[in-house]
Amino acid sequence: MVLKEELATCSRSKRNLSQRLCEIETNMLAIVNKYQEEVNLATAYEHKVADEYAQVYSKKEARERVIDSLHQEATTWMDRFALTLNGSQELPQLLAKAEAMADTYSAPEEIHRLLNYFQHLIDLNGPYN
Repeated sequence: MVLKEELATCSRSKRNLSQRLCEIETNMLAIVNKYQEEVNLATAYEHKVADEYAQVYSKKEARERVIDSLHQEATTWMDRFALTLNGSQELPQLLAKAEAMADTYSAPEEIHRLLNYFQHLIDLNGPYN
């Protein structure tokens, strides 16, 4: 009789432990799923940030290529301008007028640099009398 009662008690304990184990397993699976979702979100965000960085970097490189191209084109045209006016008696006077206008109207620094470049070209091409 005692053994029967002990056996019944063990069976109840076994069922209780099995039930608790199922509850713990369910809770653990819920926790694992929650963290897996967070990992997936973090991974998706990381990919999004990497893609955005790649786009920004690509745009920056494209802009730099355009700026370099424009700079090359401007330099080419300035050189052509200098060659076209090479030997022109009016070039120093035209440049002096342009510099006076730039000073009078507070031209941007880029204009002054361009005028200085033209003066440099005139100086390289020799005296104009």
